[in-house]
Amino acid sequence: MPTAVTEVVKSLNQAESLFGLQRAFSSEFFPEWQRNLPALIPGEEASLDRIKTSYLYNSADGPLSESTINLLLVSPLLYLSGLCDPPFKLRGEVPIEIQVEDAGQILSGRIDALVLHDRFWLVLAESKQTRLSFSIAIPQALTYMMGSPNETDPLFGVVTNGDGFLFLKLVKQPQPTYALSDDFSLFRQSQNELYPVLKIFKRIGQQVGQL
Repeated sequence: MPTAVTEVVKSLNQAESLFGLQRAFSSEFFPEWQRNLPALIPGEEASLDRIKTSYLYNSADGPLSESTINLLLVSPLLYLSGLCDPPFKLRGEVPIEIQVEDAGQILSGRIDALVLHDRFWLVLAESKQTRLSFSIAIPQALTYMMGSPNETDPLFGVVTNGDGFLFLKLVKQPQPTYALSDDFSLFRQSQNELYPVLKIFKRIGQQVGQL
């Protein structure tokens, strides 16, 4: 019987051990979150300011449900980034099974959104575990990405708990290797971190939409 991803993969060490993953720290491995980012078009900064203000206002009373985070934050970002338009198709809560080599296990799980040909995964962390959600969601996102049938192209992911975003890149050949972006917090005062988040969404959309 398949084992739930959440029951097996709870740390980066576990994900690395199960799949033989290694982490890349060079900026050359994951330039998509730092370089050649598209500019925001007129009106987008105002839209992002409104999204941030609305999210912080609604979350002030306590953690929000996943559906509310999707409504207030994730869905507007996907629309603004063009990831709901052709050639992209969004599928929600997609069940997957992952064969773990040499471990005698089949891991099963569900993801919140899958964008374009198994190449861009979105994982929304459990809202009840907000403060620990990145440490839990990152290894689960890597596990889902390893379950993609695409063995040759770079795979991308983003994890969010509503309060922040973090992007991932994974290549499977010749050695499964991944890298993480910085985390982008909605509580940062110096700037609206949704500005770079939207730019990275667009940049990764350009990358996966080319194939």
